[in-house]
Amino acid sequence: MTDNKLSSHILPTSSTMVGVCMAAVSLVKLGETRYALTRVDELMAFDGLLFLVSAILSYMAIRSNTRIAVGLERTADVVFMLGLCLTVVASFLLAYSIL
Repeated sequence: MTDNKLSSHILPTSSTMVGVCMAAVSLVKLGETRYALTRVDELMAFDGLLFLVSAILSYMAIRSNTRIAVGLERTADVVFMLGLCLTVVASFLLAYSIL
């Protein structure tokens, strides 16, 4: 059994990051013009999906009392870190308008 300390931190943070990604998608869509189209909104939408998967996995790890909980928690952690890295990449792309 696991005490799910990491999952109890990943779940609320991932949920918050889903909201941040959706707000970013909305703001990018509002700021797009005919001449300055970007793909950052699509990148942030995918990022929000990663955070959602991380939140679901961490919730399942908290609810589980088996050995599977450790694997779920590790997977949630990896997906969460991928989401954070993608957020940084999307932020740089938005700031420098590379895409």
